[in-house]
Amino acid sequence: MFDYETLKVIWWLLVGILLVGFAIMDGHDMGVGTLLPFVGRSDLERRVVINTVGPHWDGNQVWFITGGGAIFAAWPLVYATAFSGFYWAMLLVLWALFFRPVGFDYRSKIHNSTWRSVWDWGLFIGGFVPPVIFGVAFGNLLQGVPFQFDAYLMSTYTGSFWQLLNPFALLAGVVSSAMITLQGGSYLAHRTEGLIQARAIKGAIGAAVVMVLAFVAAGFWLQAIEGYRITSVINASALPDPLSKTVVREAGAWMVNYGYQPLMWALPALGVLGALSSAWLLSRRHTLSAFVASSSAVVGVIGTAGASMFPFVMPSSSMPSASLTVWDSVSSHLTLGIMFWATMLFMPLIVIYTSWAYRVMRGKVTAAYVQEHDHAAY
Repeated sequence: MFDYETLKVIWWLLVGILLVGFAIMDGHDMGVGTLLPFVGRSDLERRVVINTVGPHWDGNQVWFITGGGAIFAAWPLVYATAFSGFYWAMLLVLWALFFRPVGFDYRSKIHNSTWRSVWDWGLFIGGFVPPVIFGVAFGNLLQGVPFQFDAYLMSTYTGSFWQLLNPFALLAGVVSSAMITLQGGSYLAHRTEGLIQARAIKGAIGAAVVMVLAFVAAGFWLQAIEGYRITSVINASALPDPLSKTVVREAGAWMVNYGYQPLMWALPALGVLGALSSAWLLSRRHTLSAFVASSSAVVGVIGTAGASMFPFVMPSSSMPSASLTVWDSVSSHLTLGIMFWATMLFMPLIVIYTSWAYRVMRGKVTAAYVQEHDHAAY
């Protein structure tokens, strides 16, 4: 069994891996949904687009569910505080996600142009809104969230939904949305051909440019934002107590880790170079390599946010000493240990099954295929 300190770091890494897995796997079908009304100009073309992700979009939801479950079990204080503070934002995500199962299953059941158009835009909402909200959430985490604890560790959130929509958070939302659109566009380009593929490539390249510009702008802006730094001695093996430390806010604090570990600069470089490489590969029709490159950009962007904040997970702007960190917002040693071995057992099964499913469904989705399977296709 690992010691408590090691398990805390391991679960920080595992939660990050789950978030990356969600952004890559569930992100590409959200990106396809975002592009749906624009790359499909006719009902048949839109059915082709939908059928590239229709058979497996729900299977990809396992990354979303597992990520949320892991945060609940490994970081219960983070889960409770975040879902209270971001309550309306999370509801907005859920309401947007409601369009996806109904849209995929019922969109093509009725031969009515109005009916189908409504669900096309419903799938767009279900693909576009969640990435924006998740990006806005990360933008607010980097600025600090207005919450505090009392002596009994009962949290109180003092902000509002509209305060979440501040300029830096909206810029982070642009980064997230463009990143997911690039992911979806590169996948769609790999699974289609002809005009649909050409439009998907054009949309993905545009998303890559927007993502890189917004990501670089956010990086420069972040240097001027007041980050957080622990000034007291931390006992990483101690029982969780978020009120036992002292924290200061200072400009440039989120850049300190890069001074300690210069190799961390590889993460933002990966975010930029991965997106640019994906755009270049798409322009040359190397679609599978482009999808791999866009996935590496996802790793770079999410990794940059996590590495910049470490060891903070959810900083508090109204009570900095109550900020939640890797060391003091976790479950017990026993819980983290049991969860670790359960993850080691089930994660390979998920990866193996997902790989098999995608292998079975590989190949191009064409208009001829949709017409031939008119009643079975989405």
